[in-house]
Amino acid sequence: MHLPALEKDQRRIVQELRKAGALSRSALASRLEISPAALTKLSRTLLSMGVVEELDDPAHAARGRPAVPLKLASGGGYAVGATAHKGMLDIALVDFAGGTIATHHETIEPIDPRQFARKVREVTHDLVSRHNLLGRRMLGMGVAVPGPALSTTGDKWSVVDALPGWRGSPLRQILSSELGWPLWLENDANAAALAEFYLGGLLRDLSTVVVLLLGYGIGAGVIVDGRLVRGQYGVAGEVGCLFPMDRPRPSPLDLLACLRADGCAITSVSEIDPAAPEQRSTIESWMDRAAAQLEVVCNTAFAWIDPGAIVLAGPLPSVILNGLQDRLRHAPLVQTVESRRPPVRVSGVGGSPITLGAALLPIHAFAAQE
Repeated sequence: MHLPALEKDQRRIVQELRKAGALSRSALASRLEISPAALTKLSRTLLSMGVVEELDDPAHAARGRPAVPLKLASGGGYAVGATAHKGMLDIALVDFAGGTIATHHETIEPIDPRQFARKVREVTHDLVSRHNLLGRRMLGMGVAVPGPALSTTGDKWSVVDALPGWRGSPLRQILSSELGWPLWLENDANAAALAEFYLGGLLRDLSTVVVLLLGYGIGAGVIVDGRLVRGQYGVAGEVGCLFPMDRPRPSPLDLLACLRADGCAITSVSEIDPAAPEQRSTIESWMDRAAAQLEVVCNTAFAWIDPGAIVLAGPLPSVILNGLQDRLRHAPLVQTVESRRPPVRVSGVGGSPITLGAALLPIHAFAAQE
């Protein structure tokens, strides 16, 4: 059961409810500059589609239908997000309102795209069945890919070497044939940006944000006026090219290498622990250097795009992300009118922003005006 495409004003209504929460028809008409009669007709269609619903409040009902608030219907549809990392599989199931229904995290051996798709299909069926969603409206699946697209069609990707058989493979064809749902493929930084925008509290007040994902490497997801920016060739935000692989970089893998070079017997980013005495001094030194490297990224993003927030996200412990934020806030960053500086902050999303953002891809595609 699929949703029909929305008209422009229907999309605007859905996005306004996602941004502001429950609103009356009269408030929606005023905010969107739509006549009350047209708003009533549009909302009636959205109600019949099941993507919005009336807030059950007798106090509002007593004052007449125009005063009854509308809100997004969480049961309007469901979507799944998945991402493959080296040695890990993450899956999330979300509802139409963006609520997280379930997540799955599993340590696995590196697998090729077809094995990945079969594993995702198996876990997804279990999650959907366990939460009594069989037969409900499934909007599709988003898959976050660690690497940039090799073409504007987004079929082949320059995936990191840690995932065998992924780089240059026809991922859309392989995954679609195994999963059987509408499929969205997206760079992991762009997926993280969607999660921060919708779930991290940014959508309510901001329309333009940059998310710096310190993941396998370093990348940026850019949202301008509510739209993901992909660029002419689909590689907007590939800020990792500023930091060659054979030199020190502001990435978790670089920190891991520094710790191991200093004698710490750890093998993965998940073992990085700022509270461990043997790691503390190395982490402090790395944060000093990494923050200095990130200054150019923050300055150029601020100058070119004028974002309302520059968000630091990724698998590093929150203590380290906060340490980078503090250093950047005290750094001599550029200033524009009214002494505004790059507005650096740390991720406000609990869980994996990459996987949650991947799950939001079908929902974003349904309602966002791209």
